[in-house]
Amino acid sequence: MNRAKMRTSAFAAVAVLATSVLAACGGGSGGAGDSGATGGGDLQNAKVAFLMPDLASTRYELQDKPLFEARMKQLCPTCEVIYQNADSDAAKQQQQANSALAQGVKAIVIDPVDSAAAATIVKSAQAQQVPIIAYDRPIPATPADYYISFDNEKIGSMIAQSLVDHLKAEQAEGGILQVNGSPTDAAAQLIKKGIHSAVDPSGFKLLAEYDTPDWQPEKAQTWVSGQITQFKDQIVGVVAANDGTGGGAIAAFKAAGVKVPPVTGNDAEIAAAQRIITGDQYNTISKPIKIVAEASANVAWEFMQGKKPAGKTTLYDTPSELFVPTVVTKENTKEVLFDSGIMKAADVCTGAYAKGCEELGIK
Repeated sequence: MNRAKMRTSAFAAVAVLATSVLAACGGGSGGAGDSGATGGGDLQNAKVAFLMPDLASTRYELQDKPLFEARMKQLCPTCEVIYQNADSDAAKQQQQANSALAQGVKAIVIDPVDSAAAATIVKSAQAQQVPIIAYDRPIPATPADYYISFDNEKIGSMIAQSLVDHLKAEQAEGGILQVNGSPTDAAAQLIKKGIHSAVDPSGFKLLAEYDTPDWQPEKAQTWVSGQITQFKDQIVGVVAANDGTGGGAIAAFKAAGVKVPPVTGNDAEIAAAQRIITGDQYNTISKPIKIVAEASANVAWEFMQGKKPAGKTTLYDTPSELFVPTVVTKENTKEVLFDSGIMKAADVCTGAYAKGCEELGIK
């Protein structure tokens, strides 16, 4: 993506966020599913649950939680956020949701561990007239009251197409490995679909693909290690569905003592930015968590006031708002991640990464 297009994308994201904030302040119109879950009632010291899925991705503890809490504090200074992380355990997340309901929450924002199992949580909440906002990962089987995320299918197509274009420019010959996310995560399946939309017609052979249980980097690394043994130098690229699985793939090549081919990622974690700066990782996706965290707080607050915000689109019969992210490579890392303020050089350009940052003008 050239600089002009990147800036246009960035401005569009800001504009979408502004629209979301205005909608939250002014109230929405239209339905939010047929559940009848509307919140409302006394909001003095009201509670809202924010239930995240795992600790394998660092973003939930470091970004999603504090950003959601800060926005809720602005909207409702007396409200309490009940935060829980299920650590990749669907049964534990069910218990956390039940506990939140028992505590009288006015709304639940949930990023499900298991998108199918989360249908039970949706039914339990809606039976008590508590609205459910699906966050990042959709819940296909039973429509939530709202869904907020970056466009996951678009993410898959963007990271894969970026890699394919790079391999063609380099006149690479060989095949691609595809490292997908968790098989129980509906968002991972959307990313997977997007990846296939770019890889399948690319002309590069798909050597093998793998659905990574619980998005665990170690499991991705183990699988990629086996593929290196089988395919050796036929592997010219790896499409990994997020930075954790991408990092696992890179570790596998390094452990095997062979050259690391271009590897994709998603989430723009600090470790991924460092790998891009050193050339170990080819790309990632910048999807500023602030956008979705604040948008979900806005929507939760509307529901808590008894309103029914209208979606910008519909996915899995759920009113939805899907934001478009930005592909990050070494060429635009400085502009997208650092000039924008998403990351600070002091956090990234440490030790072995200082030289690479200096070469890219990151300071």
